[in-house]
Amino acid sequence: MTEKQAIYYELLALKCSQGRKDAQEELVRTWERRLFYYIHRLVDDEQDAWQVLQETWVKVLRGIAGLEEPRRLPAWLYGIARNTAFSHLRARYAEQALMERQADLPEAKALDEGLEFENAEQVHYGLGRLTVQHRDVLTLYFLQDLSLEEIAQVQGVPVGTVKSRLYYAKRALRAALDGQE
Repeated sequence: MTEKQAIYYELLALKCSQGRKDAQEELVRTWERRLFYYIHRLVDDEQDAWQVLQETWVKVLRGIAGLEEPRRLPAWLYGIARNTAFSHLRARYAEQALMERQADLPEAKALDEGLEFENAEQVHYGLGRLTVQHRDVLTLYFLQDLSLEEIAQVQGVPVGTVKSRLYYAKRALRAALDGQE
């Protein structure tokens, strides 16, 4: 992120924290695509991803006045999106586990049936084959262009953990792509 972008995001966050509707609309316009793309990498179903995005915006707009460091707006936004997506996934997995118990289906079969890949692009296919944790760190690093420090803030872990996660996620992606060919 350039210094100019950092200043722009800081001013935007400050205006939003004052409750200015024009700034909130600009925030949504500026970040909606990026946040949706990130969320959709975590939540496979497009309709669910839109729902998670809406929940994210509600949390963002309610909580932006409490943002202590406006310069951290990008990391703060991705952190909220990540937490909202993981909450959604936990609820989905709990719901799926309950349905499996009720239907007496083997767990592995139900998980395999839930896999769908809408995007034919090789990298997106590979990302879809990874665990949520691997998709998360790779998406933040490569596709959202965050620094290691910002990813650490989003994930709430030390930078060394981010480096480790990136290393293993890259290996997993390479293996998924090699398996595709």
